[in-house]
Amino acid sequence: MTATLVAKDLAGGHGHRVLFDSLDLTVAPGDVVGVVGANGAGKSTLLRLLAGVDDTAMGGSVSLAPSDAFVGWLPQEHERVPGETVAGYVARRTGAAAATAAMESTAADLGTGAPGADDAYALAFDRWMASGAADLEDRLPGVLADLGLDAGADAEMTSLSGGQVARVALAALLLSRFDLVLLDEPTNDLDLDGLERLETFVRGLRSGVVLVSHDREFLARCVTRVVELDLAQHQVAVYDGGYDAYLDARAVARRHAREAYEEFAEKKADLVARSRTVREWSSQGVRNAMRKSPDNDKIRRRAQSESSEKQAQKVRQMESRIARLDEVEEPRKEWELRFSIAAAPRSSTVVATLNEVVVRRGDFTLGPVSLQVDAGARIGVTGPNGAGKSTLLALLLGRLAPDGGSASLGVSVAVGEIDQARTGLAEDQPLGAAFEAAVPEWTPAEVRTLLAKFGLKADQVGSLVARLSAGERTRAAMALLQARGVNLLVLDEPTNHLDLPAIQQLEQALASFEGTLLLVSHDRRLLANVDVDQRWHVESGQVTRL
Repeated sequence: MTATLVAKDLAGGHGHRVLFDSLDLTVAPGDVVGVVGANGAGKSTLLRLLAGVDDTAMGGSVSLAPSDAFVGWLPQEHERVPGETVAGYVARRTGAAAATAAMESTAADLGTGAPGADDAYALAFDRWMASGAADLEDRLPGVLADLGLDAGADAEMTSLSGGQVARVALAALLLSRFDLVLLDEPTNDLDLDGLERLETFVRGLRSGVVLVSHDREFLARCVTRVVELDLAQHQVAVYDGGYDAYLDARAVARRHAREAYEEFAEKKADLVARSRTVREWSSQGVRNAMRKSPDNDKIRRRAQSESSEKQAQKVRQMESRIARLDEVEEPRKEWELRFSIAAAPRSSTVVATLNEVVVRRGDFTLGPVSLQVDAGARIGVTGPNGAGKSTLLALLLGRLAPDGGSASLGVSVAVGEIDQARTGLAEDQPLGAAFEAAVPEWTPAEVRTLLAKFGLKADQVGSLVARLSAGERTRAAMALLQARGVNLLVLDEPTNHLDLPAIQQLEQALASFEGTLLLVSHDRRLLANVDVDQRWHVESGQVTRL
């Protein structure tokens, strides 16, 4: 079954704060709508309203045709449920678990003779069939194997690595049978193979899709329309066409808005200046006449009075023209992350070396690997999840001792790092205190000012680091890079959980960074936009220079 979703004059926010309003959107079968905007603009709030899991819209309405369409809302999940198996996770994410519970509940009511029990069971059974629950157990092993997941359906989610969890989440999506799909950051933690599978799946769906993503290449390849939640201008805009067409149209719209305001401001300033000049001339004329005119010269006084009245009339006409101008609001300057990477004195000529290094972790072996990182080198590292990229970085930084071979870190190496888990600050302390401990030469006021520049305000500064969102932790890690000088920059999936403006700022900062760079990423546009002079590909425990 296919479904159509219609949002009319929709508004959403938190408490008394409106994040977006006046949104009109129709999602028909085959549409792929991308929702973009800065962090905090209301993207996840919008998905919740469209999914019907949040009925506290501040205005407007959301309707489905047919009304019993099977809507799949797949939010970001940062926590794994203790005791939940892979099969249980997939059943929950596909809606099969809820459909099974509903069917079993209504089946139990059949024997009680309760009014409407037959109809309730029939509806629950239809939903159970539509969810794919009937054969989910049979379909699951094949999809897991196709995605390269060695862990079976009975493995607990808490025992899996981050990359394995990302592939299980992808498996749940591939196994789903929704009439309308709502996805919140589905690309996070996926490797290139996973991204390609996700793109193929989304493009092949007959149902409508609404998705939130900060992966620019994914958006460019998949979406047919873009909804922009512009927090700075407090505007919502819907752009037809793909992501790149949206970027062009947005640039044109912003230029026209600026030009329209400047034209209005210039015209108003001209009329105000002319009105002021006429008023001054009129006042000066009256003063001059009073000095020169004898008191008994009635004819001259009358002429002067008439002249003054004419000048006053001109002033009133200009003021009327000013009042009749169509007011054009000045486009608000949106908050923009200003990010730079502080430089430390140059390190030794050789930054790090690995000589015939081998690391063994259960059935996985990395190596033997022999590599050298020279000062000033810019190296991009790619490879599938679980191939050993993070292990390679740990070896180069001296955090992990090899089981065979030798590894060494050069002298005067000042490391700045954003790791996948964003563990650069003590998690059991408030952000402000943890940051002050990392840069003891900074005053608390200086720390708060810097964190505010990264969009981290009083609430976040006083919150435990462990309780911050992934995006907030990433911005805190970026702030730390700006606070203390580095000559070796190590970035492991830095764009995960960053919004588009922050990603662009990161690219600009990397362009001006003159130290040594090790960049691990699956972000295809980031890899294309950042200049690197070497490419290392890690796969099956081996490192290949491309």
